[in-house]
Amino acid sequence: MSLEIKVPAVGESITEVVLSQWLKADGDFVEMDEVIAELESDKATFELTAEQAGTLKQIASEGDTLAIGALVCSIEAGGAAPAKKETVAAPVAAEKSSAPAPQKSGDSYASGTPSPSAAKILAEKGVDANAIKGTGVDGRITKEDALKAEKTKTAAATPSTAPASVGARNERREKMSPLRKTVAKRLVAVKNETAMLTTFNEVNMKPIMDLRGKYKDQFKEKHGVGLGFMSFFTKAVCEAAKDFPAVNARIEGDEIVYNDFVDVSIAVSAPKGLVVPIIRNADAMSLAQIEKTVIELATKARDSKLTIDEMTGGTFTITNGGVFGSMMSTPIINAPQSAILGMHNIIERPIAENKEVVIRPMMYIALSYDHRIIDGRESVGFLVRVKQLLEDPARLLLGV
Repeated sequence: MSLEIKVPAVGESITEVVLSQWLKADGDFVEMDEVIAELESDKATFELTAEQAGTLKQIASEGDTLAIGALVCSIEAGGAAPAKKETVAAPVAAEKSSAPAPQKSGDSYASGTPSPSAAKILAEKGVDANAIKGTGVDGRITKEDALKAEKTKTAAATPSTAPASVGARNERREKMSPLRKTVAKRLVAVKNETAMLTTFNEVNMKPIMDLRGKYKDQFKEKHGVGLGFMSFFTKAVCEAAKDFPAVNARIEGDEIVYNDFVDVSIAVSAPKGLVVPIIRNADAMSLAQIEKTVIELATKARDSKLTIDEMTGGTFTITNGGVFGSMMSTPIINAPQSAILGMHNIIERPIAENKEVVIRPMMYIALSYDHRIIDGRESVGFLVRVKQLLEDPARLLLGV
């Protein structure tokens, strides 16, 4: 019995997907629940599994855009994978008879021997006698043949005066993935539909680095995860949002929606593009819980295992360009949110402390915000509050 496999419903807002990759070949025998293909939407990648054991018959091709419910393949129950057909080499004689044998360079001219005068001209001009067809008796190469050959060689050599090639200048075109197209549309929409501004500050990371250095072994032994910077930044954002709630709000029509919780979206680089999974209720989490959640979400992102629910929502975003070496940037708001915090790389720089110049590990931080809902006072105040919390980590633990 043949069973049709169709595109499953993968989310309320998703109407079509792209068949990004077949994991099993046409004619392969597949087991029930075995992953046979990958489907990609504008938000995530999904696995398509076999609903019964049998022989796979592909109907859709890689790169096809399929509507929800469209037929992808069928599986014929029973049997086993058909043996692969061996390619039988065609007989040598048949190959020779079906196409003319290539003519060897010089076969028509080898019988020609240059005359003494022709030989002298050819030698002086560096022309190979085997490349010339003689017009004399029995194919003998005459003086006139040698002169003509010299002119031909000179004419052919003329283009060599043109500039040498600077190397390959190839172009390669690839169709944009649904995820990349969606990201592009949203980024342009944010730039056009929001009054986006960015404010900057800098953070002395020495207190956090000292704290991590002192307790990292005990922290990992107790919680099973390392103590990274992301958990400190997440906690700092959650605390600062209590004092500046507009940063954690959004605009819906003529209303401003304020949240009494903080769902922090974290920008993660995945194989197929940037994805933004969410740490739910980050304001109620400990540093260890945040670290575990970050690792879990980042691992799923790299393996293309994130679900729609894990990327839907979010009230504030943190992006870390510092892992790629960025010193400063102006991150773009993750709509419909109203603000995003950008972290950057840590550089040892001279700063003034207590009227003395000292070397400290410094990080620039940037807050991009929607000026329609967040005023300059709030944006600057929020970033200063984040700076204070990071430079005095005890505040994060005491909530002061």
